[in-house]
Amino acid sequence: MVEHFIPSHGGYENLRSFQKARIVYDGTVRFCQRFLKKRDRTVDQMIDQQLRYLEEAFVKEGGLRERAKTRRDY
Repeated sequence: MVEHFIPSHGGYENLRSFQKARIVYDGTVRFCQRFLKKRDRTVDQMIDQQLRYLEEAFVKEGGLRERAKTRRDY
């Protein structure tokens, strides 16, 4: 059986890009919880903008298929 770079069950949680994005996102959430009021509009904007930025960066880099192809080429 051929072993693939990305297992058939997913495993995206093990990708470094996902792990780094999770750290940034969690840090943003904790910052907002600690220093901003819960109902402050800034909180919603910071968290929503962070998600949008991470999504756009992922798509700009070619998404999951491009990353898998790049890894195979090395």
